[in-house]
Amino acid sequence: MLHFFSKKTEAHKHYDPAELKPVIRSSICTGEKAAGFKEIASGKFREVMLIRDEADLKAFRKEYGITEEIETIY
Repeated sequence: MLHFFSKKTEAHKHYDPAELKPVIRSSICTGEKAAGFKEIASGKFREVMLIRDEADLKAFRKEYGITEEIETIY
């Protein structure tokens, strides 16, 4: 039997905390913010999503299961 409208289970996307650090990149000029991960070894930033308000930040935290403070880089 198919359930077309069944509730999906909420699973967190995974990242390796030994290799990646969650950060918010903020533009000094425009104030635009993007959430993503910074490679610890190389310092490269990988953008995941645009942050327009507090709800977007909460969604990012929930999606990846992030509970610790997130550093802002410029």
